[in-house]
Amino acid sequence: MSRIEPRYDVVVVGARAAGAATAHLLARHGLRVLLVDRSRYGADTLSTHALMRGGVLQLTRWGLLDQVIDAGTPAVRRTTFRYADDLVPITLKESYGVEALYAPRRTVLDPILVDAAMAAGADVRFGIAVTGVERDRHRRVTGIIGRARSGETVRVATRIVVGADGIRSTIADAVDAPYERVGKSIATVTYGYWTGLETDGYEWNFRPNAASGVVPTNAGQACVFASASPHRMGRGGLGPLTRIVAETPGDLTTRLAAASPPASLRTFTGRPGYLRRAWGEGWALVGDAGYFKDPLGAHGLTDALRDAELLARAIVAVLRDGAGECDALSAYQASRDALSTALFEVTDVIAGHRWTDAEIPDLLLRLNAAMADELEALATLPPLPALVHAPC
Repeated sequence: MSRIEPRYDVVVVGARAAGAATAHLLARHGLRVLLVDRSRYGADTLSTHALMRGGVLQLTRWGLLDQVIDAGTPAVRRTTFRYADDLVPITLKESYGVEALYAPRRTVLDPILVDAAMAAGADVRFGIAVTGVERDRHRRVTGIIGRARSGETVRVATRIVVGADGIRSTIADAVDAPYERVGKSIATVTYGYWTGLETDGYEWNFRPNAASGVVPTNAGQACVFASASPHRMGRGGLGPLTRIVAETPGDLTTRLAAASPPASLRTFTGRPGYLRRAWGEGWALVGDAGYFKDPLGAHGLTDALRDAELLARAIVAVLRDGAGECDALSAYQASRDALSTALFEVTDVIAGHRWTDAEIPDLLLRLNAAMADELEALATLPPLPALVHAPC
């Protein structure tokens, strides 16, 4: 049996950080929005969790940071870099109102964003696996087709489909979004959650083909990760992580031994970064669906929240304010690319694990400069309008 849903202004496919944030902002602007996801509410996903200044700024602007804090997410006010024989501690200074960084578990952050979308008036449906898009006779995308857990076929008509469904995006593939830039590096990352680990903030440790880090998160735990070439990391797990941590600078090995280890670890086997075309007739991409880079830079969540707002502003300009679709969505992609290119290029080099001890400090400085430019661009966006409507 096929179920036809009502027509929406926008259907967002993927209810993770990028998709839920986009749906929240679109509904906040008064558009009729449907947010769908194949998974379940509050499910975990692969993530490094770390929010950089730009991500914290976005949550603050949207009025959601207090919920992240109230969920027990620790404030991070210090970042320590270690490479070769150098130790570089940095105490966070207030900038554009950002006084601390946060790294919420995705079981915390994603539900907060989904709840915000629902509070703004978006309809949310979990358990719907989108299998493709529908088009009119001119090949314009006009809706989605998918399958509910019950087995029913679901069709939803809409003016714009937003693909926010990750690196294996069904929407990006269905619309044949071309890859416009592809990285050259592949790294494998394995990580787990230690309890009671002594740390005072973010930690990033770099040696050639052996990088590791610590990201404090919820419930007194810290996400500990190791990154290396796929050949060196293999299938990941505790053994490779322990070996790589032992090769990186600092005393993390000793501190891990004094903490409670995880029962299991997760591994991302890696893939090259990319930038895909971000829009076409009746569709747009946001988050990893359109732009992905290696997690070693820990900037994916911040980019997701950044691009959610850039895309939401473009779609609102089209559907509510009468702007030309081509002009508004191409401007979205131009902004995304302008803010992403420097981050993409330096992260691709770092993830390649082909740098030397002498080269990594300069690469990290380039990464920091790109993040500073991004923060300034976000901070100068005009304020968001007040909530247009709320559900009855």
